[in-house]
Amino acid sequence: MEYKVTVATGTSEYSGTNNYVYITLVGERGESERTVLDNPGLDFCRGAVDDYTVSSTTDLGPLIMVRLEKQKYWVEDNWFCRYVKISVPGQRCSYTFPCYRWLVGDGVVIELREGTAKKRSDDTLPLEIAHRKSELQERQKTYRWLAWAPGIPKCIDAKSEADLPQDVRFDNEKRSDFVGSLHYALLELSLKKLAIKFGKSWNDLDDFKRIFWKLRSPIAEYTMKHWKEDWFFGYQFMNGSNPRMITKCKELPSNFPVTGDMVQSSLIPTTTLKEELKKGNIFLVDHAIMDGIPANVIRDKTQHIAAPLCLLYEHPEKGLIPIAIQLEQKPDKDTPIFLPSDPPLAWLLAKMWVRHAEFQVFQVLSHLLRTHLVVEVICMATLRQLPAVHPIYKLLAPHLRYTLEINCRGRTQLISADGIFKRVVSTGGEGLLILAQREYKVLTYRSLQPKFDFLDRGVTKLRDYFYRDHSLMLWDVIQNFVSGIISLYYKSDSEVQQDSELQAWINDVAVEGFVDVPGFGLAGELKTKEEVITLLTVVIFTSTAQHAATNNGQFDWCAWVPNTPCTMRHPPPTDKDAVTMGLIMDTLPDISQSCVQMAITWHLGRPQPDAIPMGQYVEQYFTEPAALKVIDKFRKELKELEEQIIAQNEGLELQYLYLCPSHMENSITI
Repeated sequence: MEYKVTVATGTSEYSGTNNYVYITLVGERGESERTVLDNPGLDFCRGAVDDYTVSSTTDLGPLIMVRLEKQKYWVEDNWFCRYVKISVPGQRCSYTFPCYRWLVGDGVVIELREGTAKKRSDDTLPLEIAHRKSELQERQKTYRWLAWAPGIPKCIDAKSEADLPQDVRFDNEKRSDFVGSLHYALLELSLKKLAIKFGKSWNDLDDFKRIFWKLRSPIAEYTMKHWKEDWFFGYQFMNGSNPRMITKCKELPSNFPVTGDMVQSSLIPTTTLKEELKKGNIFLVDHAIMDGIPANVIRDKTQHIAAPLCLLYEHPEKGLIPIAIQLEQKPDKDTPIFLPSDPPLAWLLAKMWVRHAEFQVFQVLSHLLRTHLVVEVICMATLRQLPAVHPIYKLLAPHLRYTLEINCRGRTQLISADGIFKRVVSTGGEGLLILAQREYKVLTYRSLQPKFDFLDRGVTKLRDYFYRDHSLMLWDVIQNFVSGIISLYYKSDSEVQQDSELQAWINDVAVEGFVDVPGFGLAGELKTKEEVITLLTVVIFTSTAQHAATNNGQFDWCAWVPNTPCTMRHPPPTDKDAVTMGLIMDTLPDISQSCVQMAITWHLGRPQPDAIPMGQYVEQYFTEPAALKVIDKFRKELKELEEQIIAQNEGLELQYLYLCPSHMENSITI
């Protein structure tokens, strides 16, 4: 028997190899001889698709797997294999063996299952069952749980990205760009001799324009022009980088003693605060979670933190506008309630304090904890409990790309004891961890599902809430896709219950990953197809849409530093009449801190050079026509959704495009 073997090498830098590569075909009736793959000239070059012939003295029967082995030739040279395809001349049958893995080291051997997705119960041959078991045993040794800090989700046991297996590392181009882009941004600002002005305040608000040089975006420039306007301040609670905090206010909190007389001038003349509360037109943003968080000390100077409450009114003409702000949780004579009718600088500074709290909450909680760390738990459990042939592994793998490395880099470079947050952010250091621990205690699985999130916050009818509208549309499209895939492999609820690998996976997620959070609400077992579909929809939605909503606009909303300051250098004002422009400038981030804020938000929020847009599965783990048909339908629905979003934004001066599928990545990579 002669078999035609096609081997595809990766397309990124250094994917090719000059080492020897051997293959063994494994079928139901036996194995071929170990055969070196060698054509005249160079083999396994970057991006190459090479054809070979492998002979066998007998018919191997239906092929189960292929065994690849790499051996050193002069020097060790890693190799990234995309897939292996095998056909038998004269026969119609062909086989695809997805790989998408690195072969690292001399003598390394990997075995690839044929691409048809199979649950544990679908495998009957002892060889297939043994392969599943050995693959998971090896992975569980490689991917180990670690409690990086108490009171937050567990993560991978790796001191830095260098400790990660090559299969979950950035490609070389991504790695070079990640390191180079931040250096570029800081260099741009250093060339203007700004980034080195430690502790020096700007002279006035217009001075912040000096860091708008090459790093800019249309929305950042729009922000610079409109950031003082109340409607724009309110808009950001719905469509900015932290669109999940606003809630309907049915009754004023006891610690926020706003009276009707205080805010009457902000309401339409024919109504009262009491009436508007009844109608559901009053909203609240409460940063109680910030109360008592220890402030960072930067260059021997203590920074300052507030825990503001902000009352907003959905005005029939002006949109969502702020009508009262209190900067601390406990009202007293030194904690005044700021109003739009106050001296303009006092009202402006009060809004800055709210936006400062927004920076802390969106970066640490909405972005880091509720997307990055949540998805890392799923990523770890998937690698530890689901073999590559499992349909749910194939479904999730593209949505977990690069997440482990970006999270490792975040822990070592962003939120570590000497990271960027410690250098420029008011919650950097001890405060950051305490903030995350507080949120983790109240984090719920229900809140990760947009339909329930909007319902529970009472914002289903809030006008111009584009984040809500687009999230719900995306959720439906993702859920339809997941339902289509799951229905191919699980015909009944009993098949879900009997899938031992799936049950081990959810147990790893709920018991190991989300440890010490009794109110999370995710059980350690899955009983129905509906539960599986909902959970997988949450995972894909979180790693695509939710991450894009909080990450991708951070430069737009934070580049103009007064709009969303990363730190405050003076305490909140206690006397409205004492607020001067000098106090504001001495409170806002200094010149150096402003430069770092602008550089880091550009670095993290910009489009990535090797981004894979949502729904574009470059790595094709599924090979069956039925599954590929579901994927094609998913892509079509995403395209239709994008057209709908673009049509909605037509004519709008301030457009909301963060949740366009082509603007979102398939996974959390930054």
